[in-house]
Amino acid sequence: MRAHDHERCRSLPLFKNTRPETYRDLTAGAHVQRFPASTLLLLEGDAVDFLYILLDGQVELHGTWNDRETVLAVLQPMSMFILAAVVLDADALMSARTLERSEILMIPGDAIRRAMVEDIQFGAAIARDLAGGFQSMARTVKNQKLRSGVERLANYLIVLNASEGGGDRDLVLPHEKRVLASLLGMTPENLSRAFAALRKYGVGVNGAVVTIANLNALRALAKPDPLIDAHAPRSGDVATKANAEVRETPNSRPELARRSLSQA
Repeated sequence: MRAHDHERCRSLPLFKNTRPETYRDLTAGAHVQRFPASTLLLLEGDAVDFLYILLDGQVELHGTWNDRETVLAVLQPMSMFILAAVVLDADALMSARTLERSEILMIPGDAIRRAMVEDIQFGAAIARDLAGGFQSMARTVKNQKLRSGVERLANYLIVLNASEGGGDRDLVLPHEKRVLASLLGMTPENLSRAFAALRKYGVGVNGAVVTIANLNALRALAKPDPLIDAHAPRSGDVATKANAEVRETPNSRPELARRSLSQA
């Protein structure tokens, strides 16, 4: 690891309050590796030897069953993945591959488990991350089970719109529609039908460009809920704000609970 790699890692909440000797032990056997696009980093069912931290690039997490494949999350820097499997010393529940040239820090799993026992601050940071991931997973499951595909797409577009500044505007989808459909728990055909259903709410689509012409109508359909959507206003907020704004938090990016899914 180079000096600027250590600087980037030290900024992560996971390492911020660790003792210097703990950090030295964690990184003694760690290394930063660069991978070209489409590299399979991990196959579901594999033993997990390292905690992965994405420093640069994009990584897709996906799962398969009975000749089917689905995208579970698309990760951006600085995301950790396979944390729960590392903590439990268990096999990976998903596969990981790079979508573009990526730079990844790999920390030995046995060093992570040892540090959790020896450094209470590091153990607490692991617990906080996993607890946050559990809450995000609960939000994701509620979103999938309680909303129709059209409502899920509407909420996704509201989050994407908020990340671009809000208001009626054109948006560029960050993923292929095949990937977006998987993230939303839909087939590509159902995603197309959902976009068509949103036309009467002022949503137009042309390739990867989505036009939102009536954000208030879209929000009325989506009904953001603070117990499902991390971006939604809470009930204690001023009523006019609740009706007019969608606030974004660090975990409300449109990757759809990538943090929670990345931990399994």
